[in-house]
Amino acid sequence: MATAPAPSEQDGSRVCQCVVRLGQCLRRFWNVYILGFFVEEEKEYIPQSQTMFHKEKIMALGQTLKNKSLAIEVRARAAYRIGLLAFTGGPMAGKFAAEHMKEVANLLQSAQAAPQARILLLQSVACWCYLNPITQKRAKFLQLIPILMAIFEKVPESSKTDVNNSLLVKFWACYTLSVMTCNNLSYMEELREHYQFKYELQALAQKDWAGWPENFAEVLYFLIGFHRH
Repeated sequence: MATAPAPSEQDGSRVCQCVVRLGQCLRRFWNVYILGFFVEEEKEYIPQSQTMFHKEKIMALGQTLKNKSLAIEVRARAAYRIGLLAFTGGPMAGKFAAEHMKEVANLLQSAQAAPQARILLLQSVACWCYLNPITQKRAKFLQLIPILMAIFEKVPESSKTDVNNSLLVKFWACYTLSVMTCNNLSYMEELREHYQFKYELQALAQKDWAGWPENFAEVLYFLIGFHRH
């Protein structure tokens, strides 16, 4: 069996550059695309010490998230806000949010979830996992990697709108996976096992990422280490 070529110094340097760029742009990306995604919502700073506030808010939003009589878009918006509270509230808020992430995982697999709802759910996962090894481990337990992989396998309808919506969801999935994978070796190894994903990322990297701070398909490609195989 042929062995994979040893990584060159140039390869290693390029990976380091990708990781550094990813770290530098993540917080800027939060401000522009996550915290500012719904401009009509007033942004508020919540001190980390107010854990009870986070718990009560997350519990209330969790009831909305689990209410199957509501539209998926409404439930996805609740998931998005749970993710924001997990992001602003630190480890304790992340722990409270973890109780509701199974429902987020289930909705991501729903065939009835529209592209906008899927984006909200992906944002929720990204917020929850942001620089938090504990929540990243929990996400792996919830089988979020296979769930996200299924997004890339879905073939859109032939209409231009469906194609564009599908592409936007895949862009957000690339971003979410970049957040989950950065500085997490176990995610890198698991994603590397999805060898066909290499070609999907290559194709997505060629798309128009204008307006994004990074081409996250390309960033993820190097984070996983596909360039060495």
